[in-house]
Amino acid sequence: MSNTRNRKYAALGATLVLAGAGALTVFHGHGDSPVNSAVAASNAAPPTEVDVAPVVARSVTDYQSYSGRLEAIDKVEIRPLVSGTIVAVHFKDGALVKKGDPLFTIDPRPYVAEVDRASAQLAAAQARNGYTSTDAARADRLLVDNAIAKRDYDQAQNAAREAQANLKAAQAALETAKINLGYTNIVAPVSGRVSRAEMTVGNIVSTGSSAPLLTTLVSVSPIYASFDVDEQTYLRYLSHDSRGSVPVSLGLANEDGYSREGKVDSVDNRLDTGSGTIRVRARFDNGDGALLPGLYARIKVGGGAPHPAVLIDDAAIGTDQDKKFVMVVDHDNRAQYREVTLGTQNDGLRVIVKGLQPGERIVINGLQRVRPNDVIKPNVVVMSGTSTPVKDAS
Repeated sequence: MSNTRNRKYAALGATLVLAGAGALTVFHGHGDSPVNSAVAASNAAPPTEVDVAPVVARSVTDYQSYSGRLEAIDKVEIRPLVSGTIVAVHFKDGALVKKGDPLFTIDPRPYVAEVDRASAQLAAAQARNGYTSTDAARADRLLVDNAIAKRDYDQAQNAAREAQANLKAAQAALETAKINLGYTNIVAPVSGRVSRAEMTVGNIVSTGSSAPLLTTLVSVSPIYASFDVDEQTYLRYLSHDSRGSVPVSLGLANEDGYSREGKVDSVDNRLDTGSGTIRVRARFDNGDGALLPGLYARIKVGGGAPHPAVLIDDAAIGTDQDKKFVMVVDHDNRAQYREVTLGTQNDGLRVIVKGLQPGERIVINGLQRVRPNDVIKPNVVVMSGTSTPVKDAS
């Protein structure tokens, strides 16, 4: 009897032990339990910290960028117009000169002598012309009284006309001699900067096809920038009479932006069908002389009315095969994939034609560390890419 009672107590104790174990298992296995939440929170990765900036919204004017070269408006090759020996060089290599400043002097003595000879011939022609004119007038009076033979009269008139012609020839010879004498003093035909002296004192120079190059002279300010624009830009901005009002900006190779403003000076008279472009020349002020002919130039041509636009830093743009995208940060600080359509550059920022709205925030630094729907820790900066913090609008 007692053995039967002991077996019942043992079975009851085992059942209670199993029930307690099951209850403990159910308690710990519940997904929303405080224990599991604490463990999951301790194992979760912290949000990725990235730079975030609000997009820039402002009024912009569309621009197209081109490459070109600077050209002098006036470029002169200085060559001698008379033969002789160079007796003076009046400039230093690379100097700035004004129009009319002396550059070279060719020995003037032979040409001074030629002027003197031509002056003497002119004096003789004038004397001869005076005598024959008086003789012709006397013959006119004698012919009225029938006191001179017709032959003598004709000779007197012919001598007067010949003397008049010789006088004009003597005057022309003297003028030519004076011009040649003036050519011995070679002056700057335009204001600008001279190159080096190719011929120095003591060298004998000649004229004609074998005339040597003495130096070159280029104007300084203003200066041209020549570049080729595509057909669409020409049709939109340059094919009408208001092309002079089209804004044009210039930047040099060592500049990030565009430091000078100019205007379109001329457009070529035909489109190159091979390249589909047309040659354009813009004029820029160069009062400081920093622009030299031949330098590479970046040209920005604008047109059309200003219009509102959204702009972002190029660093915020990612590439997904043939698509461009950005990571937009929503109000929950989650990164959202957004495909965008790019426009032109404007003051260092990229115009977004489609895909973004004013007021939205995007990731601009750390894009490669963010995936769609990731929770991030935004470090709000300005769109220029600097680390200057701004107030988080969210």
